[in-house]
Amino acid sequence: MSETESITARSLTLQEPPLSRDQDALQGGEKVDNVSRHPPSDQGHPAGKPSFAQLVGSRPSRQHDPAFLVAFGKGEDDCLDPKEWPLSKRCRVTLVLAAIAFVASLGSSITSPAQEAMAQDFGTSTQIMIFTSSLYVAGFAFGPSMWAPISELLGRRISLAPPLFCLGLFSIGFATSRNVASLFICRFFSGFFGAAPVSNVVAALGDIYKPKPRGVAVSLYSIAVVGGPLLGPLIGAALTEYTWRWTGYLLAILSFVASGLTVVALPEVYGPVLLHRHATKLRKTTGEERWWHPHEDIRIDFKSIVTKHLARPLLMLTTEPMVTCLCLYASFVYSLVYMALQLVALVFARNYMYGSVVSTLPFLGMFVGVVAVGLPLTLANQPYYFKMVDMNGGKPVPEARLPPVLGGGVLVTAGLFIFAWTGRGDQPWIAPTIGLSLLGGGFNSVFQNCLNYLVDTYGIYAASASSANTILRSILAACLPFAIEPMFDHLGSAKATSILGAFAGAFIPLPIIFIKLGPELRRRSRMTPKET
Repeated sequence: MSETESITARSLTLQEPPLSRDQDALQGGEKVDNVSRHPPSDQGHPAGKPSFAQLVGSRPSRQHDPAFLVAFGKGEDDCLDPKEWPLSKRCRVTLVLAAIAFVASLGSSITSPAQEAMAQDFGTSTQIMIFTSSLYVAGFAFGPSMWAPISELLGRRISLAPPLFCLGLFSIGFATSRNVASLFICRFFSGFFGAAPVSNVVAALGDIYKPKPRGVAVSLYSIAVVGGPLLGPLIGAALTEYTWRWTGYLLAILSFVASGLTVVALPEVYGPVLLHRHATKLRKTTGEERWWHPHEDIRIDFKSIVTKHLARPLLMLTTEPMVTCLCLYASFVYSLVYMALQLVALVFARNYMYGSVVSTLPFLGMFVGVVAVGLPLTLANQPYYFKMVDMNGGKPVPEARLPPVLGGGVLVTAGLFIFAWTGRGDQPWIAPTIGLSLLGGGFNSVFQNCLNYLVDTYGIYAASASSANTILRSILAACLPFAIEPMFDHLGSAKATSILGAFAGAFIPLPIIFIKLGPELRRRSRMTPKET
């Protein structure tokens, strides 16, 4: 799940040309697509790469004195750099970020066990009530288009606390709904606002960690993000024993607590905003008006937001083989989690005759797989990746990200087939639960490292590649769960799950193909940096 390498604030130095400093101050890479400012000129811009002005369509602005640029790495200003904070402080911030991301991801699945109860209350079918989960996930596709640029303009805190508060309000609206239309509207906007922590927390982690420790931090954070959808069904089932409306009330309570925690315990971590504030402070305290920072000249550019989050991602999905294949694979394994919300409940309720709460307990096995299998598989590859990067002169080596994808693909396929043929009710419950554990471990490994590969490959366009993945995975995760119950009814659980296993198995050779052909595909691409 690590998307931070394209959105990390880099250290700034006075020896660089003014334009390069401006780009770094805006966090480098494609993040400048969400904002526009007015650089002095494009002089000194590296050949062969898009200029800053070309990326955002800027006009010339007033000149600034480079000697008065407020930047990290300049004596007392260096203490402002979140990457230089004490480790204990960064760990506390990481825990806060993980907690708020857990709340938002929990909301995507907490209502799934309540579908039957809601269907009875409103006189409709359980198939229709799948929309309560699918529309929340669909909101994830649209939310980042708003919250990402806000975080880059105003900072991480302001892009997290208000959306979490609004998530709480719409969760109350869901809990008090009197008709199906209001249920669906509230769930969609809950997902729209819940997308803020899911997308921006990863960027915030990139603000406080340097590249090597960041990989470990994001891997640990991913447990919280994956844990939400996997633990949500168990919590929701327990609440539904009393009333399904408490799934909304509990999510609202947690969202309000998370919003308050963000205000109280989360400092601002976005480098450009911190330097902007420091420049303002220096002008007031010293009386010297020449102190400046490039972030002061930025503004939200609607056209560039559309380009970055819609037009270019769709173009990359249809013209870049690496984006098409890896986004499809990552999105498929991501959607398996949401298909499992329907499949696991059906298997253990119908084949094993378990009650609503007990039939959701196997999700704990899936979560154990994420922690005990997927996380170690990803971390075990870190030394190899660091070695390859060092051999490549410190530049990213995308193919070094792929070994865990290969291992994860085998685990996903094996887990699906084990679950398919041991979950017919004639085997102990532990057998299909082991299959779910392998599925969880494989999902975490495949999904996170596919994203890492795209970030390493596309450099300044990494955010668009990640947006392409967000769009596709949200569409698949919102739509595919509707197929589970009809497949279960017509084919049986074994054959229905085996079809999913066959699709997963077809993707297993993909990382091997990209290890062989990846360098040549990058050379032919118009969107990859020449140095990768």
